[in-house]
Amino acid sequence: MNNLPPLDDLRVFLLVAQRASFIAAAQELGSSPAYVSKRIKLLEQVMGAKLLHRSTRQVSLTENGERVRRWALRMLDEVGQLLDDVSAAGGTPRGLVRIGSSVGFGRRHVAPLLSSLSAAHPGLEIRFDVFDKLVDLIAEGIDLDIRIGNEIAPHLIARRLARNWRVLCAAPAYLAVHGRPRTLEDLSTHNCLVTKERDHPFGVWRLGGPDGQRNVKVRGTLSSNHGEIVHGWALGGRGIMLRSLWDVRASLAAGTLEQVLPDYRQDADIWAVYPSRLSGSARLRACVEFFERHLHEASIQNAGP
Repeated sequence: MNNLPPLDDLRVFLLVAQRASFIAAAQELGSSPAYVSKRIKLLEQVMGAKLLHRSTRQVSLTENGERVRRWALRMLDEVGQLLDDVSAAGGTPRGLVRIGSSVGFGRRHVAPLLSSLSAAHPGLEIRFDVFDKLVDLIAEGIDLDIRIGNEIAPHLIARRLARNWRVLCAAPAYLAVHGRPRTLEDLSTHNCLVTKERDHPFGVWRLGGPDGQRNVKVRGTLSSNHGEIVHGWALGGRGIMLRSLWDVRASLAAGTLEQVLPDYRQDADIWAVYPSRLSGSARLRACVEFFERHLHEASIQNAGP
């Protein structure tokens, strides 16, 4: 082997191995399957070995491919560490950082901040993905997940960015027809708009109140895994929902939604979650500190519903 493989080709190879698909890798890269196939072929030529078994249904690693995968992970990690060391010495974070978040919060709150983050740290290359479920950060290659919810796996590292909680609310039109629930048990007689949150089981609302923590089984005629859809249904008078205060504060202030059972809420703080310690990455540390500063300031400015 006379030449070292290009780092970009190694990244393409790792993505194909992770997704077990040329098409899925191409979609994530924003390129064509033909481009991905070409990069893999060139990498195999440089390595002098077949790295992937290809079939019409899936792609799998050969024995040499698995060896190259492990080696490529170490190499790219060391390159990242080198960039971090140089960045730390020069005071300017540089390199690729992959950030994830939930669909609704990510679109409305994280994405606008990423534009400011990029302007503040032009040496960073930011890749942002949104998910409607909890993901394996290591398997997905996510460096930082901006997450709402207090249930975090023990193998992950987390820093709280801002306080937050979920509240029960409904449109005045719904309450005028169906009345207000007076107790948690009353929720069983109401049409509840259920959202599949990333950190809670579907159809169970865990609420804290004067009598401690309670699990309430709820149901209704409409449910979704997308919070903004549920929010729209609630505004249309279709039922009671449990949503993050960050999402409904403006609707509560405008009177288009009203809080019900205000003594009960679900703690769901905003966290930065990452698989490795901040001390090892200037890029990651810069991102977390940026979000901590801006989300904390925003939570202070919007302290009242």
